[in-house]
Amino acid sequence: MSIPAPFSHPALMYRGEGEYLAGTLPFVRSGLDAGEPVAIAVPGDRLALLRAGLGAAAGRVRLIDMSVAGRNPGRIIPGVLRRFADAHPGRRVRIIGEPIWRGRSAAEYPACAQHEALINLAFAGRAVTILCPYDAAALDRRTLADAALTHPVLIERGVERVSPDFNPEKVIEVYNDVGPEPVDTAALDFDADALGEVRLFATAEAARRGLTGDRLLDLELAVNELAANSIVHGGGRGTLRVWSLPGYVVCEVSDEGRLADPLAGRRPVPANAHGGRGLLLVNQVADLVRIARSDDGTRVQAHFAVNR
Repeated sequence: MSIPAPFSHPALMYRGEGEYLAGTLPFVRSGLDAGEPVAIAVPGDRLALLRAGLGAAAGRVRLIDMSVAGRNPGRIIPGVLRRFADAHPGRRVRIIGEPIWRGRSAAEYPACAQHEALINLAFAGRAVTILCPYDAAALDRRTLADAALTHPVLIERGVERVSPDFNPEKVIEVYNDVGPEPVDTAALDFDADALGEVRLFATAEAARRGLTGDRLLDLELAVNELAANSIVHGGGRGTLRVWSLPGYVVCEVSDEGRLADPLAGRRPVPANAHGGRGLLLVNQVADLVRIARSDDGTRVQAHFAVNR
C-alpha cells in the first residue's frame, strides 16, 4: 500500500458548476470516509453550492466563507488553514481553499499569488492536503500560469498531472513589489521619540481621506505596530506615507531593515512567545497587506477600505 506524501497541494482547474462539484465533492467525501477532519474555505456562492451538494454530510465539515475570512490574503494561512490544521494535531486533514476568484482586485492579486506559493513553505512536511480550485473559464492567463507555478499537481477534468512549471519561489519574487509612490502622498520621517506623532499623523491623514470609526482605530493600531517594528528591527527610524486609492486609504512604513522570513505576518505565534505579533496583527486588522523586501530595506503597505 502506498503511503501519501505528508503535504499535498493540487490545483483543480474547473469550468462550470458541474466540473467544480465533480472535482470537490469526491475529495470531501473521501476525506470523511477516511475519518479525516475536512474544511471548505471558498467564496460564499461556491460554499452554498458545496453545502447543497454534500447534503447531511455538510454538518461534518467546517464551512468558511473565504470572501470574508480571506478578504486579506495575508490572513488565510494563519487564520484559516493553520487554525484548522493545528486544531487536529496528529491527524491528517483535508482543506479546500479557493483564495482567487473573479472579482479579486488588481491590488489584491499579487498577495493572493504569493499566498499560494507560501502555502508550500508553511505546510512542508505536514500531513495536510489542500485542494485549490481555479475557475479556468473566468480567470485570466496570468492567474492560471501562476497556479501552475505554485501547485506541484494540476487536476483537469478528472486527470491529474505533475506541473512542469512548479516554482513557487519564482512567484514570491515576481510579486515582491508594492509599486511606485503615488503623487498625493503625505509623508513623515520618524524615530523612537516620535511614535505618538506617527499615530496622530496617520489618523489625521486617514480621516481627511474618508476613513472613520473603528476602521480609523484599526489603521492607528496597524501604523503603531509597523512603526514600532521599524524602531526595533529597521535601524531605529523609518518613514510613514499615507495616500488614497479608489475606496481605500493606504499606509506604508518603510525602513532599512531586512525582513528575511517570507512567512512573516502569516505564521501563527505561540501564546507564550514574547513579541513577533506585529505583522500578524496588521494582517488581522487591514483589508490588504503588501510587503516588498530588498537589500535597501523593507516597505510594508496596509490598505483600509473606506465606508466598509
